[in-house]
Amino acid sequence: MAEPEKLRIDKYLWSIRAFKTRSIATEACKAGRVKLNGQNLKPSHVVKIGEVYTVQKGIERRVIQVAALLERRVDAKTAVNFYEDLTPVEETHAYKSVFHAPNLSRDRGAGRPTKKDRRDIDDLQEGWFDE
Repeated sequence: MAEPEKLRIDKYLWSIRAFKTRSIATEACKAGRVKLNGQNLKPSHVVKIGEVYTVQKGIERRVIQVAALLERRVDAKTAVNFYEDLTPVEETHAYKSVFHAPNLSRDRGAGRPTKKDRRDIDDLQEGWFDE
């Protein structure tokens, strides 16, 4: 595949599968969730090999270094070769731990929690936020 001479950041992030659609990648750039050295980037920013970008996607924050330019979207196994993920392990673990937290839910129609139920819920929630 011939490498393109100029490639926009929104198109690059879409092609390496950081975002599902190019329009979502464009909106992320406009909203300031894509940064280079702490500076917000416009969607038209030209990508250069070796640059390190910080991409915020919901609660997930990824640090990506450009290894090669990719103009067309490819499968995930191939896309991994075009960037290097420099995200610290602690941040990756924090993201995954959110999904392993117990789910607090009550059955619909169960009524209002009793005083004991409420205390149990409060004790459980204190353990989550003290860390």
